[in-house]
Parts: sequence; C-alpha cells; structure tokens
Amino acid sequence: MEKISPHSLSMKNESSSVAPIGASAQSRTIAQTMTYMERLVIELSNPDLRENALRVLSKRNELSQELAHLLWNSFGTIAILLQEITSIYCTLLPPTLTLAQSTRVCNVLALLQYLASHSETRMLFLNASMPLYLYPFLKTKEKSPQFEYLRFASLGVIGALVKVNTKEVLGYLILSEIIPLCLSNMEIGNEISKTTATFIFQKILFDDDGLAYVCATAERFFAVRRVLDMMSESLDKQPTCRLLKYIIPCYARLSNDRWAGIALANSLPSVFRDTIFLNRVREDPTTWEWVKHLQENVRKNQEPLVAGGGENNDIVESSTSGQ
Repeated sequence: MEKISPHSLSMKNESSSVAPIGASAQSRTIAQTMTYMERLVIELSNPDLRENALRVLSKRNELSQELAHLLWNSFGTIAILLQEITSIYCTLLPPTLTLAQSTRVCNVLALLQYLASHSETRMLFLNASMPLYLYPFLKTKEKSPQFEYLRFASLGVIGALVKVNTKEVLGYLILSEIIPLCLSNMEIGNEISKTTATFIFQKILFDDDGLAYVCATAERFFAVRRVLDMMSESLDKQPTCRLLKYIIPCYARLSNDRWAGIALANSLPSVFRDTIFLNRVREDPTTWEWVKHLQENVRKNQEPLVAGGGENNDIVESSTSGQ
C-alpha cells in the first residue's frame, strides 16, 4: 500500500475545503447585499432618505428579479413610487421641470421597469393600470434634456412589457391608446427614444390585433404611414442601422393587410427605390429579408382597385387621391 505523507494529507484536506468555504462566503455576500437592498426599500418611506435609496436601487439592475418581488410585496412602496411620479405632473405644463426632478423620477421609472420585466409581477403591474401613470410624460413635446430623459425612461418601462409578446400585454396597450404616443415619440424624440418607441410599435403591429387596429380606419393608417415615411426620408440622409431594423419590418407588416398593402404599392417612399440606400440595407441580412418581403407584397398589390371592395377601401382611395 502506498504511503501517504502527513504533508500530502494536509494539502488534500486543505484543497477539499476550499470550495465549501468559497461558496459559503459567496452566500454570505448575497445575503448581505439583499439585507442592504431591503433596508433601502424601507428607507423609501422616509422622505429624508428616499432620494438616495431611489438612486442606489435604480442602479442594481443585476438584482432586478429579486428587487421586483421586494418592491411589489413591501408595504406602501408602490404607493410611494406613484406619489413620486404624480408629484411632477404640475411641472409638465407649463414646462418647469428641472433636471434634478427629472433624474429623481427616472430613478423611480427604473424600479417600475424591474416590475414590468419580471414574469410574476408583470401582470400585477398591468392589472393595477400602472402604465397609465407614465402616459402624461409620453405626451410632452419639450425637447430639453430633462423631458427627453423622462420620455425615454417611460418608454423603457413599456418596452420591458412588450418584450414578452403576450396577448394580455399587447391587448392592454392597444386599448389604452399607446400607439399615438409611440408615434409622437417616433417623431419628436432623439435617436434612442425613436428607436425604443419604434420597437414598441413594431411589437404591437406584429400582433394580429395590433395590425387590425392600425388598419381599421384610414385616419389611423395614414397617421402611422406619415410618421414612418418621415423617419424613412430622414434615414436616407443619415442612416441609422438600429432604427432601420425596426422601421422596415413595420412597412413589411403593414403590407400584409390587403388594403394597406395596395395603399403602400401606390406610394411607397422614394428611399425604397434608391439604389444607394438599398445597398446599405443589404448589408444586414435580416433587414434585407424584410425589404424583399415588402417588395413582394407591393408587386402583388399593384393591381386595379375593384369598386365596392369593402369598408377599408377608403385607405386605398385616400392613397390614390394623394391622401
């Protein structure tokens, strides 16, 4: 039998105990962190400590799953967050919002994004109609940084909701008139706000109910069409890949509707006939597939309009008569 020296035995014992000690230390660190987070959530109820608590909690995205539970289930916390949001409504019109006020509420909105992202708090968040508290921010038109930050943070919360693509979420947003707010932000926002708003709109449009809603009336269709055309023309001058990835699929999706497809075939934006622009788009295989899908639908829909073709006929008639 091979002899084992006391030294080698000692080394084996030492190495075998490293993992449990490391795991134990890690567990203690996690426990200490969560204890600290719990204390910060409690501090939200103290007006003197709230601003710092909001700032720290909003930056702990890596703990968003744990914090979503903690925020929703702690007594009075949601009411405090809503109080913070509603307290600045009076600064929206006339526009007197300060950068400090905007930053503080953006920290609140970061916490709401935790709730909107979590599978167990998402529907609770929605059933409490909490997105409606953000709509006043999305209705603002001021382009100063404090208003832009507020709109972008609000869009981030809605964006977290639509990432999962559930019928309940999309149905709620359609009925709550989020589409006009998205269009407004696609029109007036900076690049990152435009991108987020277009992402939300695309998610809704790719739902059958969303497409039906947009194409139900000529007014809705042309409101969408006007904003998409404006964005497309601006991208012709200053192309942005991230925006293109959302705008072009929106056109392609609209073309799936019979009457909207005919309207697009009659007056597709000039950028889609621009060789330089199309060559640029071709560099992204996924986006180029959407361009081909759009072109195919346009070819199919380039045919004479049959009189009395249905109530959506007004979309096509408006298009052929110059809207």
